[in-house]
Parts: sequence; C-alpha cells; structure tokens
Amino acid sequence: MTCLYDFEVRTIDGSSESLEDYRGDVVLVVNVASRCGYTPQYAGLQQLYEKYPDRGFVVLGFPCNQFGDQEPGSEAEISEFCSLTYGVTFPMFAKVDVNGPDAHPLYRWLQSEKSGLLGKRIKWNFTKFLVSREGAVVQRYGSTTTPDQIAGDIEQQLG
Repeated sequence: MTCLYDFEVRTIDGSSESLEDYRGDVVLVVNVASRCGYTPQYAGLQQLYEKYPDRGFVVLGFPCNQFGDQEPGSEAEISEFCSLTYGVTFPMFAKVDVNGPDAHPLYRWLQSEKSGLLGKRIKWNFTKFLVSREGAVVQRYGSTTTPDQIAGDIEQQLG
C-alpha cells in the first residue's frame, strides 16, 4: 500500500468503502472514542469539517476501544452519541484496532509513514494524521493537539 487511496474500510453502518472516494481531498484521519477526556475534540473536528466544505477537506473518524475501554459501545451507539452530542456529520467508520497484531491495515500504514512519541505506536485516542491531496501522510498530531491548532496546516495543504 502506497497511499491513502489504496485502502478499503467499513463504514459505521457496515458497508464497505474505498478511500479512493477521497482522492484529491485533504484528509484528517482520527482514532476517536466516546468516553475519553479528549472526546470534546469531536466538536472541534466537526468545526474543521464545516469550515472547508468547498475546498476539498474531510475528517474521517475511526472509533477505537484499545485505550482504557473508552469506546465500548456498538457502532450504532457510537453513531448516535456522535450525532446527538456533537452534531457530527463527517464520515465515521466501524471500530478498529490501531495497534498490535489486529491493527487495521490503514493504521499500520499511517504509523509506518509518521512516527510519534512512542515510535510508530499510537499513544492514545484522538491521534490525528493529516493526509495530502495526493494521499501521502504529511503530519501526525498527538491527542493533546486540538483541532483548532491544526487549522493552519490544513489551510497550507488546501493551498
């Protein structure tokens, strides 16, 4: 796999989707959780998604339950929580593992492209990867980096 567009993922409603659908967009890939101290970042992610609708930017949310059992619900429960609590309208996907032997191939690739504080491993929920219009990872951000702190980098990628 050489770029974002090479991956197939399962949407939060269970259908299969090719990330080829996002070719030409600037993409922010985020592993999310509903019961985390960083969960309020959903609001900032939604604001970013709404800020650049005509410029080719999208947020992709991947729920993950690997950190402190902070995403224990079903996909339906996660979807309802995100919609009702934070008004999330950006694409959400089925729960994935981001570390270990069962890590989703997308996350194995993302980690191989940009290391973080723990090397390649994802440290916690709300780790973010900024992907260029060409499908290459350009930046990785830790959980403590808030969505508004990424806006400048997004704008730079949008051109």
